[in-house]
Amino acid sequence: MNSPSLPHLTPALTTRLPAVGTTVFTRMSGLAARHGAVNLGQGFPDFDCDPALVDLVSNAMRAGHNQYPLMTGAAPLREAIAAKIASLYGHGYDAGAEITVTAGATQALTTAILCCVHPGDEVIVIEPAYDSYLPAIALAGGVPVLVAMEVSEQGYSVPWDKLAAAVSSKTRLIIINTPHNPTGTILRPADVAALADIVRGTQILILSDEVYEHMVYDGVRHESLARNPELAARSFIVSSFGKTYHVTGWKVGYVAAPAALTAEFRKVHQYNVFTVNTPMQHGIAGYMADPQPCLDLPAFYQRKRDLFRDGLAGSRFTLLPADGTYFQCVRYDAISQEPEAQFAEWLTAEIKVAAIPVSAFYAQGKESGIVRFCFAKKDETLRLALERLRSI
Repeated sequence: MNSPSLPHLTPALTTRLPAVGTTVFTRMSGLAARHGAVNLGQGFPDFDCDPALVDLVSNAMRAGHNQYPLMTGAAPLREAIAAKIASLYGHGYDAGAEITVTAGATQALTTAILCCVHPGDEVIVIEPAYDSYLPAIALAGGVPVLVAMEVSEQGYSVPWDKLAAAVSSKTRLIIINTPHNPTGTILRPADVAALADIVRGTQILILSDEVYEHMVYDGVRHESLARNPELAARSFIVSSFGKTYHVTGWKVGYVAAPAALTAEFRKVHQYNVFTVNTPMQHGIAGYMADPQPCLDLPAFYQRKRDLFRDGLAGSRFTLLPADGTYFQCVRYDAISQEPEAQFAEWLTAEIKVAAIPVSAFYAQGKESGIVRFCFAKKDETLRLALERLRSI
């Protein structure tokens, strides 16, 4: 028989994350489920991965790859990652000393922040920002310095002059995200050059979140910081197989960084995760022997982007540019003047299409009259959503 709960005997606990509650993704996905809405909110596909990848993982299990791999990641996968980066971006990382396999990108981002940010260090964060950055900075005792992107009919852009002005003697880290979630923008060569000018001659590190690296459209290349030796020398570069291979639930990512940075990263990694599930690593390594799935991904998602954009062209939504990721941001001022969260809830409950308010990606909930849709869905899912959205 279970003992009755005695909450008055539970010691009081002071939270490490007082500003953190239920995420907007959990709230909106729950609302979508309750109302039977098409969920274009949370960023995951509703279609399956390549069966060949599943077969490779299954084969790895049967081959006995079911015990701990190396803390740094299975050697075949680290070697495949290093080869991919060298082929695409021309930078040679040492698979043994400079590549670490992680339990998804969020763990990689948090570990990178924890290994280099000390109490009182400042971290420059460009808003709107992926929601894990600020809690990780808080856990490290760091101080976030927020720089807001500018938004116009041409889309979002980083005001590099304002970012430069935010740098101080306490700046330890700048977090970059390209292609950018939630806005769908990408950094271009001029942006990379501006960033290099800002950090040149300093001890500032860079955390470059590049999980959507294979989703850049219209023939434009992804400007990985690995392409720039000056920036690569001070950067943790993060990516994710979940996004690339349509397996977000596998939670396998990686970090590429110079050996000195990787050594510090691994000190934290070995105690907050230690290592990552073995058969997935071996299966992914085998799948990476063929580069074509990565090379084909931009065209695959560009077709879905264009299907979604074309479907909204005659609607009351105003489309912002979507140069990368699998997200489309839209203005809704021709429909409503409600705050973004209220509009997203109305859209989910009444129109039965779930979206994410972009205000949720700002520390202070900045209102811009913009919501984000995810188009990483089956064509029939997108067509159903478009039919409903055009009815407004």
